[in-house]
Amino acid sequence: QVQLVESGGGLVQAGGSLRLSCLASERTSETLVMGWFRQRPGEERDFVAYTSPTSYTRRYADSVRDRFTISRDNAKNMVYLQMNSLKPEDTAIYYCAATQYYRGTSAGNWDYWGQGTQVTVSS
Repeated sequence: QVQLVESGGGLVQAGGSLRLSCLASERTSETLVMGWFRQRPGEERDFVAYTSPTSYTRRYADSVRDRFTISRDNAKNMVYLQMNSLKPEDTAIYYCAATQYYRGTSAGNWDYWGQGTQVTVSS
């Protein structure tokens, strides 16, 4: 069982930046596909970004491409989400996720989840 713990959320003004971190309970190198999702009140959990085990493949939702960057440090079992040029519509709970086998960007296709961290962007 993989445990994921997010940190780094908070309150930021529009145009600002935040970096989210996710610590995995076991080695992530060469095994887990890691991703970030977000969920706004009353909405479904939406894909934000993912990275393959070796970072060869990275994919982003259209709404965050060119503003957010996903990265990982397998030696530290860490995954990061650098968020720049934040907008009020980025306000959500952000979740770290992992899966052994990538099956798509729907939340139901991911096996392990963190508890989430709140990001609030004020206008």
